[in-house]
Amino acid sequence: MKKIMLLICVSAFVSVMGAKAQTTPVAKPAPAAKAALNGEALLAKSDCLVCHKLHEKSIGPAYDQVALKYKPTDANITMLADKIIKGGTGVWGDMPMAPHPALGVEDAKAMVKYILTVKAEPTK
Repeated sequence: MKKIMLLICVSAFVSVMGAKAQTTPVAKPAPAAKAALNGEALLAKSDCLVCHKLHEKSIGPAYDQVALKYKPTDANITMLADKIIKGGTGVWGDMPMAPHPALGVEDAKAMVKYILTVKAEPTK
């Protein structure tokens, strides 16, 4: 009888603990942070760094300058993603930005979200 009671108690304990383990929320990265990390990885695999640098003007503007010019609003993210896909000219000078039509909209938006997080280098 003692063994049966012990078995029932252990079973109940395991059952309750298992239920708590299943309902405990798991911390997930914030969507914006996840998109920025994904955007950084996408940029690293792209041809963007041929024309753009983080903190210095190259053929195109530096990412930190883009981040200073545009707030990370949904409208700006959509507009800049569209420029990445379709190309553009005139905002940063006469040099046109090549289009990237094979790039998906969500990937372009993730790239923009990362670019808009780039902060200017501290002055020395």
